[in-house]
Amino acid sequence: MANRLSKIVTRTGDDGSTGLADGTRVKKYCPRIHAIGSVDELNSHIGLLLAESAPDDLRNLLLHIQHDLFDLGGALAYPAAQFSESKLQSLDAAITLYNSDLPPLKEFILPGGSRAAAQCHISRTVARRAERDLAALALHDAVPLHALPYLNRLSDLLFVLSRVLNRTMGQSETYWQKNLAGSTA
Repeated sequence: MANRLSKIVTRTGDDGSTGLADGTRVKKYCPRIHAIGSVDELNSHIGLLLAESAPDDLRNLLLHIQHDLFDLGGALAYPAAQFSESKLQSLDAAITLYNSDLPPLKEFILPGGSRAAAQCHISRTVARRAERDLAALALHDAVPLHALPYLNRLSDLLFVLSRVLNRTMGQSETYWQKNLAGSTA
């Protein structure tokens, strides 16, 4: 494999711009860079989640998702790039598989439980932000087909996986109680 990054420090971004994969220079605050940054942050949070104990099947799934997110970041950095529908289909299959053994929810649950599940919830919220950033970009510029549904489904999957992780760790879920804070006053 050739060296993809021979120089880490280029100083070309010192003026507040950054380069896209097609050579275009854009401001670091533009919507495309916001979306790329949110996808990168999501990938990092999933990496942190992988530092926790989890069953091998979940670890493999999350590692696969990290590769997908890197592909998505690349597709966003090269505006004409595609993002495969098969990645979206894989998420749909994983949601169906992991949700099938969970008890139905009768109430909202609060983020938390085991450390791994809590990190999974953080990843879920970052996925939602990445989705919002991508939707904002889509108002003004082309985004890869299937990218928005992918992030939407990924946040759903991360919610399901947080429940699976709590169940695997023997940690019960905390159900939201309406007006609980107001009932003590």
